[in-house]
Amino acid sequence: MDWAFVNRNWEKWACNSVGSDGQPLKAALLINYDPTGPSRLLSTIAEEEGIEADPIEVGQFVNFIKRGNYQSESFFIESNQYVVTSIHESWFCGRCMNTSKPAGEGAIVYKTPSFLFIALYDGSIGAASRAMAAVDRFVWQLERRNL
Repeated sequence: MDWAFVNRNWEKWACNSVGSDGQPLKAALLINYDPTGPSRLLSTIAEEEGIEADPIEVGQFVNFIKRGNYQSESFFIESNQYVVTSIHESWFCGRCMNTSKPAGEGAIVYKTPSFLFIALYDGSIGAASRAMAAVDRFVWQLERRNL
């Protein structure tokens, strides 16, 4: 694992994609994940921006991923509950069920060979498109190195 590469690309990507108004994402989280590893190998938070992830909640999220029941279960990130709205080969999207924001909130979860990448955004279709473009930019860097 090339941690320096991951960290350098995360820092460069996050400052242009996550946070303040005008950025496509409100938060992003990168979790070490090896679905083929032994069960004693815990997933850890590798990087986070705009969110303070709780390790227990991260563990529950990883268990949701391992179960793979995306269409019949919901998942939680912080205090928000999400239902999966679309499933693709290596990623899926979810919409927040308990948001107070009129345009809603969404999540994009992307699985690479070594990581789970969670991107959170505010808004609907246009915001989702901008968020996915931001996710693609970072994931492309990881996949170039087969991470």
